[in-house]
Amino acid sequence: MGLMSFIKEAGEKLFGRGEAKAAQEAVAAAPTPEAIAAMSAAAGKAISDYIATQGLPTDGLQISFDAPSATVTVAGTVPDQATKEKVLMCCGNVSGVNAVDDMLVVEAPEPEAQWHTVVSGDNLSKIAKHFYGDANKYPVIFEANRPMLSHPDKIYPGQMLRIPPLA
Repeated sequence: MGLMSFIKEAGEKLFGRGEAKAAQEAVAAAPTPEAIAAMSAAAGKAISDYIATQGLPTDGLQISFDAPSATVTVAGTVPDQATKEKVLMCCGNVSGVNAVDDMLVVEAPEPEAQWHTVVSGDNLSKIAKHFYGDANKYPVIFEANRPMLSHPDKIYPGQMLRIPPLA
């Protein structure tokens, strides 16, 4: 549990459409407390909907977004450490999110993964070589970041990846 930092400008563009976009435009036009609250609620819902599309098993997941600090707070119960880390990545790898406050409870704790922020020139083989000493272990990193990653070559600078311990 705690606060994780992310790169605000990198990630999924969830706030540029639907209710979240309308709320952002309302804040830009008149930054009233009501407009900011509406934007926070719409952004929280957009993140929650995104997590739901990933098919991650959660129980009582609660997502909130604080627009002034660009912080997502996530609470609820998840079955294992890998699911917790994937939920945190879904929350943080969103353009416009600066930090994620982790309040998740893990039913079956296990060792935590390491984290890696992708930089220009990175690929999964290079990252695997750095963390595991073997570039051919890149599928371990790819599988650890599914379903958010759809292809091993589709990573981008600023994206946070989980690097699980080798079994």
